[in-house]
Amino acid sequence: MTEKHILVALPLSAGQRERIRQAAPGFACRFTTEETATLEEVLWADAILGNVPVELIRQNRRLVWFQSNFAGPDPYLEPGVLPPDCLVTNATGAYGLAISEWMLGMWLALAKDLQLYRDRQRRQCWQAIERPVRSVAGSRVLCVGMGDIGASFARRAHALGAEVVGVRRHAAPAPDYCLRVVGAEELDAELPGADVVALSLPGTPETARLFDAARLARCKPGAILINVGRGTAVDSDALAAAIESGALYGAALDVTDPEPLPPEHPLWRLDTVLITPHISGRFSLPRTLENIVGIFAHNLRRFASGQTLDNQMSRRTRYVSAEMPGRRLTCEAEAPAQ
Repeated sequence: MTEKHILVALPLSAGQRERIRQAAPGFACRFTTEETATLEEVLWADAILGNVPVELIRQNRRLVWFQSNFAGPDPYLEPGVLPPDCLVTNATGAYGLAISEWMLGMWLALAKDLQLYRDRQRRQCWQAIERPVRSVAGSRVLCVGMGDIGASFARRAHALGAEVVGVRRHAAPAPDYCLRVVGAEELDAELPGADVVALSLPGTPETARLFDAARLARCKPGAILINVGRGTAVDSDALAAAIESGALYGAALDVTDPEPLPPEHPLWRLDTVLITPHISGRFSLPRTLENIVGIFAHNLRRFASGQTLDNQMSRRTRYVSAEMPGRRLTCEAEAPAQ
């Protein structure tokens, strides 16, 4: 392959930059960040690795490859942003560890009333909460979405003694950490038995308001809902009403609809709701950035040698699916960074 111009937009160390250069030594590389990228840099690039501003990237009409550092780069998939023939790959495989550990931490906090004791600590209140806490062991966990993040959480829940059921678009053979993996048409049948409903769904027309008032009403009384995929999968008003009424025990939300959640929204004031500002992934865990660099370098080597790229996204389904060429990477199971 003739020399290409590669623009990398990530806050990389010198060592990480060298790792990218070594993946394609015959190419010209420039390094910037999402915040500092210029139009000149974006127009210079044949391939862009990292989420430069949408208003800049849409002006490069000859771009041949865009590698996102997100698992769900929704704004870049809108019509007219990227050239029709531009390959799109994502960072599936980079976030499973960080986000599944966030999910686990939030679940444990809600199960053991830790957030309520934190509130009492701030009031210097030495008083026990007079009700039983919940156990992780023996709980039924329904993982709605079984990509890298959902599967990573499912493995951890199983390791702590939970029974795990997975939900995918289509039923699949169950891995050893799941009782079964059912198709989306079985979701309603599984909800009444789940103590925890964990969502890690992409933002698509099929997932929009998937958990509306009617579906939340099908959940097991007292269940906990965890959402780390897209806030649009849950009707925020209906969720608040379900928790206020006692139909659901609580929720852990790293994503909301809208984002940011308006200050007056009732979810903010509910004692058994934990909200973080879409930070369970990003680079809060240094390992995540290392994983992203590994995926970038892995695909850049393949790009330079004319091989099929991995983590190719379907613009129809908006995620890495079986209909696309290449593999879906999972950093916990593979080592694309080598």
